[in-house]
Amino acid sequence: MDVKSIEVLGDERIGQGGFLVLRRLRLRLVGADGSRTKEGLWDFVERPMGLDAVVVALWRNAKKPEVLLRHGLRVPLQFGRPERRPLLGAELVAGILEPSDELKARAPAEAMEEAGLRIERVELLGPPLFPSPGMCAELFHFVAAEVPDQVPAAPLGDGSPFEEGARLEWASLDDALRRCASGEIQDMKTEIGLRRLREKVTSIG
Repeated sequence: MDVKSIEVLGDERIGQGGFLVLRRLRLRLVGADGSRTKEGLWDFVERPMGLDAVVVALWRNAKKPEVLLRHGLRVPLQFGRPERRPLLGAELVAGILEPSDELKARAPAEAMEEAGLRIERVELLGPPLFPSPGMCAELFHFVAAEVPDQVPAAPLGDGSPFEEGARLEWASLDDALRRCASGEIQDMKTEIGLRRLREKVTSIG
């Protein structure tokens, strides 16, 4: 079938939590010849507080690049999978882009909130990507910021109790990428951000 458009037969919110909404569409595909498929359902998740997210690769030491990893809790990995997993996982700093946010303003806010680091210059790391387009319409925007020598402040946090116990680690960029390749780090946005950062610092060198 040569799909021309999607016909919406129904659109409802069937569940809502504190931050997420489950939306259900009843749909038919319409072919270029006017034919239609049978009706089907498509459920997906929306986040009213902010559709997209920014992923911030904080780095230092151009000769031997190091990157900041944040070890934090991800509750779905503890309760949504059958196997036991480490309580904390290593990731790049990241946060939700609220509707009024500008990308290059949100990144410094996240750096201060999650790492206690002040940054001034933010550079894009390639185009944004959809991490799971079958389940949500969120885009990840990747940026990098070189961190000058500074004594970090206490991270501001966002007031969530689930940030308790989070810790920060400076790791060599090579080692962080090795940990992705070995499966020690299994966060997709982090691996992509690290690979894009590697391309950036290699071009600088």
